[in-house]
Amino acid sequence: MNSDSDLQIAGDLLEVQHLLAPAREHPTTVAGFAGLARSIAADRSQWAHLVRYDATTRWYHRLRTGPGYEVWLLSWVPGQGSGAHDHGASSGVLTVLAGELTERNDRGARTLGAGAQYVSVPGHVHEVVNDSLEPAVSLHVYFPGLTEMPMYPAPFTTARRDVSTA
Repeated sequence: MNSDSDLQIAGDLLEVQHLLAPAREHPTTVAGFAGLARSIAADRSQWAHLVRYDATTRWYHRLRTGPGYEVWLLSWVPGQGSGAHDHGASSGVLTVLAGELTERNDRGARTLGAGAQYVSVPGHVHEVVNDSLEPAVSLHVYFPGLTEMPMYPAPFTTARRDVSTA
């Protein structure tokens, strides 16, 4: 056995935590941001008490910020929608927390039920609408933080399709 093996030099790996990469406090990848959204969604105590419904406009609340990202909580009464828009230079992860929302873009439309997630990239034009008869709640993570949301004429009139919440 080589007397200069990494294990012999380092010793017991469980005893040398200083050699291991520290756990990330904040996400840095799309998968990390999607995971952050899922963890917030799973802990209703972080958001349920904040939800409000407003019949005149979509209600929203910035729930959290971190280095290079922000998390928003939105509620939608039946018939409310975002209008066609993009998120400028930001990517986004939309997670439906309660109810159902329809996301429309140039490739069609999909129904997103509770637990479903949708990822958008910078410059991607879409709209989100509550087409159901019940209120809905969603969580939106933007990275980098949202600095613009250009609006567009509503070009989407395609039929809905269901999306698995798996």
